[in-house]
Amino acid sequence: MAAATGVGAGDLVATMVAGSKYGYTLLWAVLVGTVFKLALAEAVGRFHLTSGRTILSGWRTLGRWALVYFGAYALVWGFVYGATAMSSSGLPLNALFPAVSVRYWAILCGLIGLALVWFGRYSVIEKIMTVLVGVMFVTVVGTAIMVAPNLADMGSGLVPRLPDGSLVYVLGLVGGVGGTITMAAYGYWTLAKGWRSSGWLSMMRMDNAVGYITTGIFVIAMLVVGAELLAGQQVVAGDTGLLFLGDKLAADYGQWARIPFLIGFFAVSFTSLIGVWNGVSLLFGDWWRTWQLPSSAPEQTTEDYERTAGQRSPAFRGYLLWLTFPPMALLFLDKPFQLTVIYGALGAMFMPFLAGTLLYLLNSRRMPAEGRSHWVSNFLLGLCLALFAYLAVNEFVGLFD
Repeated sequence: MAAATGVGAGDLVATMVAGSKYGYTLLWAVLVGTVFKLALAEAVGRFHLTSGRTILSGWRTLGRWALVYFGAYALVWGFVYGATAMSSSGLPLNALFPAVSVRYWAILCGLIGLALVWFGRYSVIEKIMTVLVGVMFVTVVGTAIMVAPNLADMGSGLVPRLPDGSLVYVLGLVGGVGGTITMAAYGYWTLAKGWRSSGWLSMMRMDNAVGYITTGIFVIAMLVVGAELLAGQQVVAGDTGLLFLGDKLAADYGQWARIPFLIGFFAVSFTSLIGVWNGVSLLFGDWWRTWQLPSSAPEQTTEDYERTAGQRSPAFRGYLLWLTFPPMALLFLDKPFQLTVIYGALGAMFMPFLAGTLLYLLNSRRMPAEGRSHWVSNFLLGLCLALFAYLAVNEFVGLFD
């Protein structure tokens, strides 16, 4: 779930563009980004398993401001992301079946995602995601193998270097690998799996490592494709860059190469849609539950959450509808690039909040000893906070350029 949701079409395009401009020189940045996101997701999972509370219950202890920030952010982000995810899923379907426009493919994808998450149990959703991850692996990694990566050049890319003009790409690769707000949903997925105590820490860490190693493999595969197939070419911005790659594969290898890649493009986009529809709706359902508690209420446990929130709660379903129907209006604006810019800025603004609050909560005296962060986790979370704060300021300033 974490790997599939965190890797979206935008991540693949950004990595592909970096590969086309700088070859394998920025491979090290992909690996650093994978380590950062692994540290963040491990911290989220550890908080849930050892504190006996959800992340929203933890944020409640910081003050009302944290709940106000998350609630406002989730509403604005969900409105923009809903349109982004649906249009990203519709693009490859339109390329495969052009008789139906992108707009209506996008609407259909949103409705299918709504039905799957509304009626499907977590175990069913996880099985569907597993199949789609298999499709992603075969098509995306298969494409990288087909274009024959230069292993010597890949090895040289492990040495950190900053070519002229590459800083923005480095920051994007380090900060963009593996999701934003969906990282906070990881703890809710551990609960859905039945992991509810510190006895599951080793399992969670193995699960987290497998998920983000998979994420790293996907992103490295797209760097390979950019370096080998698109070197020196001007790649189209936004999700349409993957359509450009499909056309390039068709020109170089024949139509047979284009079709499986477009199927993989759809799997990448649609898994992100399903994961957000489920995971962020779980977050919002818990936010609504936590928001309604009086200030005098005791600290809430995961048992309190499971009794009053979860996949069948009105707030979960209300947010699911919010992700699906209001954003459909944006699909008629025909301005996907502007949506991508706004979505990127919003995503960047959540990450310093997540890293900073995890640093505080996991070093609090309220945390049991087995859940507290040691120096490695604190070092990585501190680096994440500094990087994501810089990215947030940079993205915000970019909106007004």
